[in-house]
Amino acid sequence: MELELITRIPDENPRPTPVLFVHGSWHGAWCWENFSPYFASRGYRSYAVSLRGHGNSAGREGIRWYSADHDYMADVAQIARTFDTPPVIVGHSMGGYILQKYLEEQPAAAGVVLASIPVSGIFRFGMRNLRRHPWPSIKAHLLLSPWHLVSTPEIAHDAFFSPGVSTEEVARHFARLGPESFRFELDAMLLDLPRPKKVKAPMLVLAAANDRVFSVAEAQATARAYHTEAEVLPDMAHDMMLEPGWRKVAERIVAWLQERDL
Repeated sequence: MELELITRIPDENPRPTPVLFVHGSWHGAWCWENFSPYFASRGYRSYAVSLRGHGNSAGREGIRWYSADHDYMADVAQIARTFDTPPVIVGHSMGGYILQKYLEEQPAAAGVVLASIPVSGIFRFGMRNLRRHPWPSIKAHLLLSPWHLVSTPEIAHDAFFSPGVSTEEVARHFARLGPESFRFELDAMLLDLPRPKKVKAPMLVLAAANDRVFSVAEAQATARAYHTEAEVLPDMAHDMMLEPGWRKVAERIVAWLQERDL
């Protein structure tokens, strides 16, 4: 599969372990525009992939029926195989779900999940979103198109960003959103939930205090499943890597990696 890969390499003396960033639903490699240069400035070879059908990767025509556990996970594996050592993988939202499934079968130096789909799946999110935005939720399921869940700048703002983020900034990101797989929604809701007992890599679980997609309680339950504790960042909404306070998130990840000599 021809995949978009945005690469940032340190100017000198890169650390031995690369970092691979995996985006969430409707996003692409572009959403790591803050993290990629930041991690490179801290010595990490940084790679942000656009999964098939997203960003500038191939496969947009078949996106409705892609499976996260097979198609999207194969994309992550395709990139990981090009590295000389297993990478640290950072996954946001759907990317966190893909990371959890990947680690059930494949090695990684460590996993970091940001505002991730929890181990319990997305059923509770679906119910919350139905109450918050009933018609877009109904339309998404009638038409088998999750795009309707984020189909206006106003809905996207409500889902992804803090109220104080400007309409201009939201519009800039909204213009880059794209369609998402309906099959993935079925997988993550019920058919193929994460199996934490199969994961051996160390995990860092970061949650946003003001996340309107996945709750802090869900993040805490996910962390417990991986025998750790969720770290909750205040004044932060779902798109933690694009929020005004993104640097605090990046700093915490780097500190955690350095604590483990990664």
